[in-house]
Amino acid sequence: MKFAFIIHPLQTRDLSRFATWTKLFPEFMLEKMMLKKKPQIVSHIKGIQSKTGNTTEGWFIGLPLTPDLMMNKLPLEDVYERIIKCCEIAADEGASIIGLGAFTSVVGDGGVTIASKSPIAVTTGNSYTVETAIEGSLAACSMVGIIPGESTLAIVGATGSIGQACARILAPRFGHTILVGRDLTKTKQILKHIDHAKATTSLSEIKKADLVITVTSSETAVLKSSHFKSGAVICDVARPRDVSHKVSKERDDILVIEGGVVKVPGADVDFGFNFGFPQGTAYACMCETIMLALEQNAESFTLGKSLTVKQIEQTKKWSKKHGFELAGFRSFEKALANDAIQKVANYRVFGSSTPLSSI
Repeated sequence: MKFAFIIHPLQTRDLSRFATWTKLFPEFMLEKMMLKKKPQIVSHIKGIQSKTGNTTEGWFIGLPLTPDLMMNKLPLEDVYERIIKCCEIAADEGASIIGLGAFTSVVGDGGVTIASKSPIAVTTGNSYTVETAIEGSLAACSMVGIIPGESTLAIVGATGSIGQACARILAPRFGHTILVGRDLTKTKQILKHIDHAKATTSLSEIKKADLVITVTSSETAVLKSSHFKSGAVICDVARPRDVSHKVSKERDDILVIEGGVVKVPGADVDFGFNFGFPQGTAYACMCETIMLALEQNAESFTLGKSLTVKQIEQTKKWSKKHGFELAGFRSFEKALANDAIQKVANYRVFGSSTPLSSI
């Protein structure tokens, strides 16, 4: 079974990845160009082979819209129409399922309307995104010396589907949990399912957290250096990112990792397009789409604004069956060096990036 996956620029300047000549034009002109441009095939994806021996191939479908255009400058129906066109292109190529990448999984009702009008199955990939975010966060905590049962967890964007799922699975492992959402009433409703937790709309509360998982649907960064305590681990699952890029230059006493970066099985995986990852690795949402293809499962697996623990556990089983695995840590689009991890571990023990014994 074949698959497709929708990609789009996170900001106007990202168009240079598709065409270098776009660097010559101001942003307002590029936006006008995008509005006139139709979705199209970006690349043919080859070389994926499961541990079971199953193979699949697929296509990246490029949607020429930024999050700003989708959320603020186009009517929702127009955005839906363009995403559905991506689905039709994928179907014409022989794909049986398509994954909604980045903001195409956020806009509107989380893929429900798209799936109802698409000629093929649709998934947001959020189930496996949650699984890898949890796995990666706990691994990072272990490496820097955070003991969950004695520590505080914060979930930013707690009312969203990914945020709620992360909270329900991770909170029982931590001593205390802080749920941060825009709507206090909705955020408090999640407390019904979680013990030893508080709900808030204040980002300043996460200063108390040892592990922060942030997964808002904001179009711009909402978290900056002053929001984090020394020695904290922050898993930024959001696209575009929730954590400001300035944090990487201002704080070497915290560990910021990307959620859901996965090694795809196959000796010769070729995505045919450079989206900023090491060869053979991809986002978890994309990998969920690939796993469904390897399973010969043309099902709209993850849709809407809610997730179940059963869905998340199923993607974990599929990942082990087919050979998908976390590909180390990445931070702000780059591989995370071991010495950066050690610095954070030192801060937790010594209050400094340098052990006292070496001073």
